[in-house]
Amino acid sequence: MDDRRGKLNDEVFTYRLTKDGRVMIAWRNRHVVTLKGLNAQKFIRQIEGLDPHAAQLVMARATGNFKRGNEHGTPEGSA
Repeated sequence: MDDRRGKLNDEVFTYRLTKDGRVMIAWRNRHVVTLKGLNAQKFIRQIEGLDPHAAQLVMARATGNFKRGNEHGTPEGSA
């Protein structure tokens, strides 16, 4: 996956780790997905040491809804 349209240049994704090992990913400060268990561990390994743009790509991929170009509005399944 790449960012041909430059939508991720503004660093629209953020994430935070919880005490119990979950990863909460947000898009423009709206919660999109929570990763836990092996998925959370895999995400953490993938994102460590990446530059900000590459980290945005990993977070976009982790949400699943951003593969199809519908990142212009509220992601599916979130409110």
